[in-house]
Amino acid sequence: MSKELILQKIKAYSRIMLFRHVRIDGDCVGATKGLKEIIKATWPEKEVYLIDDEHSDYLAFLGPDDEPVDNAFYEDALGIVIDVGSADRISNKRYMLCKELIKIDHHIEREPYGDICWVEEERSSACEMIADFYHTFQDQLVLTSRAATYIYTGMVTDSGRFQYEGVTGETLRLAALMLDHGVDTERLYAHLYLRDFHTLKFKAYIYETMHITENGVAYVAISREMQNRFGLTFEEACASIGYLDGIRDCLCWLAFIESSETQTIRVRLRSRFVAINTLAEKYRGGGHACASGATIYNEEEMRALLADADALVKEYKETHEGWL
Repeated sequence: MSKELILQKIKAYSRIMLFRHVRIDGDCVGATKGLKEIIKATWPEKEVYLIDDEHSDYLAFLGPDDEPVDNAFYEDALGIVIDVGSADRISNKRYMLCKELIKIDHHIEREPYGDICWVEEERSSACEMIADFYHTFQDQLVLTSRAATYIYTGMVTDSGRFQYEGVTGETLRLAALMLDHGVDTERLYAHLYLRDFHTLKFKAYIYETMHITENGVAYVAISREMQNRFGLTFEEACASIGYLDGIRDCLCWLAFIESSETQTIRVRLRSRFVAINTLAEKYRGGGHACASGATIYNEEEMRALLADADALVKEYKETHEGWL
């Protein structure tokens, strides 16, 4: 059983390095911070490092990561990668220096990696898996209120406040277990969901400028100029995908966000009922069946992706009933 092997490895190593994916989100941050806190609370003598150059203003309230260490620190360590479907998306490339590597993930597995793999594609979040790991071995592990807060944060954000596909009774039972350990939900939700005035003005602008294709794909394109106009961070621009859900007859919604750092266009894809992960893979991405990401380089590729998405939704509507 993968979970038992993972616990054995954690017990065996005195130094553990934690890793997550590029373009960090609440799930990968919550899962890595949560597992680190559990390990340190259970075995205070162990060295546990979480090192990542990426920063998120949105998640800054969860606290900073560890300072960089020499390569030698990795060489005799156990590496644990959480919430990363393929190795090329691991943010800290020094994971390759670790003596052994564990993968804990809930994405559709395209490129297996690691010495020990625990993958459950049906889970709503990687944090749900960390919560399950604690629940399985709670007689041997210590869960602090801080760890519970980290984990609950990822469960909430990756599940869309428990409304996305993949949320089950088990998800809610594990979330309740985290709440029982002292999560301050009022403060947490204030950090996650309060918005600055300029963000609300941007949201209103999105509703004025969004488009819908013939067969029901809602989309918006957010240029660097638009981001500067509204004083947005890249994260805030990416959050616009959430503004497009809930439109009747639209089974897929896309946000095209121009990146000034990479000179690419980051695409966020979401859907209801229709699987869009293979579409994302066609455009240098991937993810879950109804929540994926991709990368394109120009308006021609944007038009091509939209045409593919529109055709996908058309086919689904023609061959299925009850899609509202």
